[in-house]
Amino acid sequence: MSMPERKAFEILVLNNIAQVGLKRLPAERYHIDKEAAQPDAILLRSQDLHEMKIPASVKAIGRAGAGTNNIPVKAMSERGVPVFNAPGANANAVKELVLAGMLIAARNLAPALEFVRAIKGEDEALAKRVEEGKKQFAGIELPQHTLGVIGLGRSGSLVADAAIHLGMNVLGYDPEITVDAAWSLPAQVKKAHSIDEVLKASHFVTLHVPLLPQTRNLVNARNLGLVRPGTILLNFSREGIVDSAAVVEALAAHKLKYFVTDFPDSRLAGAPGVIALPHLGASTCEAEDNCAVMVADQVREFLEHGNISNAVNFPDMSMPRESPYRVAIANANVPSMVAQISATIAKSGLNIHNMLNKSKGEIAYTLVDIDSAATRDLVAQLGKIGGVLAVRYLPLRD
Repeated sequence: MSMPERKAFEILVLNNIAQVGLKRLPAERYHIDKEAAQPDAILLRSQDLHEMKIPASVKAIGRAGAGTNNIPVKAMSERGVPVFNAPGANANAVKELVLAGMLIAARNLAPALEFVRAIKGEDEALAKRVEEGKKQFAGIELPQHTLGVIGLGRSGSLVADAAIHLGMNVLGYDPEITVDAAWSLPAQVKKAHSIDEVLKASHFVTLHVPLLPQTRNLVNARNLGLVRPGTILLNFSREGIVDSAAVVEALAAHKLKYFVTDFPDSRLAGAPGVIALPHLGASTCEAEDNCAVMVADQVREFLEHGNISNAVNFPDMSMPRESPYRVAIANANVPSMVAQISATIAKSGLNIHNMLNKSKGEIAYTLVDIDSAATRDLVAQLGKIGGVLAVRYLPLRD
């Protein structure tokens, strides 16, 4: 029996996703609803999905932002569901906030603002107090100081480039740097071989790494002991990258002059030397638009053609259409899977026109273009192969 014609895709939107992104999903093919009960995909920003029962109909999840800590990625992987994000879409917004944080700290602007806000009196008395008090807020200029950048992805690279243009020396460290990121780095960035080297040599240190088990408390009591007195530490990456208790101790010991962070917590609140912002990293109209467009495009490409880019749990994979009939298969990364898929398709009497298979960690993904329409029985047989997590038939639609 041939497969029925596909209906419009149902998209569940859980947060305020920028309209410029949602408009990338054509109304004739996509039904966007905040109450969709059986969605094909979920688009969200900060909504926590860990306690939500995610419908079995969901084939993809798109996070209009970089972090995916609010999504049960492992559980989705076990169901063959890719989780997309938008790395780099908010990079310029983060870069600008890091620069603002550096300047706020370098020029002692936070306490200076509080000083002026507390002054009372007439103009003459106010002017006198300003003149008497301003000396305590004398700061430093950025040129010739060293900025250490830990994490050289899109945001870290933009910060490094901006700092060089401001006359700073830049020391960068990233053991996982991609080829594309390495090519985009300015030649003036000096390579460090460890986090300890960065902390020892820098006047400012900024963090741009994802929160993973191996990066939790990446900056801690041990390595904060290595910093030169008066260092300024900035975290616009993720909460948990820095040990807050260790930072408070380092501030009290004057190892750190300031800790500028986008992630306030109870240990940091009110602590001297802490400049805390309310998670403003991606809070610009431009960043929200960029993230929405990027993730909407990625989810659409996956739903319609099975192609994947920027999924945190699936390999990047794109195969041009050479046939109107395509099957997409997510499976555990185990031996002989491609052979079993090929044999099952051949047994159904269909010819493979083109095939691509890639893996990422424990997940593998296969796209197969066939010369004739797939049947319901073929999809069922592919789904019975041991290790197959999800099978989708994607006939080309005008």
